[in-house]
Amino acid sequence: MRHLHVFTDGSVNTQLKVGYGAYLLVPDLDMSIDSLKETVKVKRFEQTSSTKLELQTLLWGINDVIALDNGCHITLTVYTDSQNIIGLPERRTRLEERNYFSSKNKRLNNYELYQAFYLLTSKVKCNFVKVVGHQASRKKDKVDRLFGLVDRASRRALREEY
Repeated sequence: MRHLHVFTDGSVNTQLKVGYGAYLLVPDLDMSIDSLKETVKVKRFEQTSSTKLELQTLLWGINDVIALDNGCHITLTVYTDSQNIIGLPERRTRLEERNYFSSKNKRLNNYELYQAFYLLTSKVKCNFVKVVGHQASRKKDKVDRLFGLVDRASRRALREEY
C-alpha cells in the first residue's frame, strides 16, 4: 500500500466570496522543502466561504490524487488547520442519520460537500492531522513548514488578485 501526505489550506475574501485553495502532495516527508515548493497546486473558487473553501480544496486534492494513482491501494495522511474537516469523520453517522439537517430541521450549509467528503473517504483511507496555522517560526517542525507552503500559496494568490 502506498502512503502519501496531502497538505491543504485556503484563503478567502469573505466580502467577494472568492477564495484560493492550495494543496501539496508529498510522497515522503523526508523530501526537501525546496524541492516541493514548485509542486503546490493552487485553484480559484467562487461563491465560497472559509469553511466551504477548506472542503472544496480538500476534495479537489483528494480527487487529483485518486486520478493520478487510480485510487488503488493508497492511504493518505491529510494535514489541515480546519477544525470542521478534522471533526467530519466522527460526525458522519449523526449527519447521515439526520439526512444533513440541523436540530432545527434546516438543511446544513455545505451538505453536498459533506456527502462528497464521505464518498471519497470511503474509497481512500484517510487519516486527518490538525495543524496549528500561523505559529512562530521557532516552534515549527517539518510538518508545519510543509503546511506553510500551502498557507502562503493560497494567501499569495488571493493577494495578487485583490
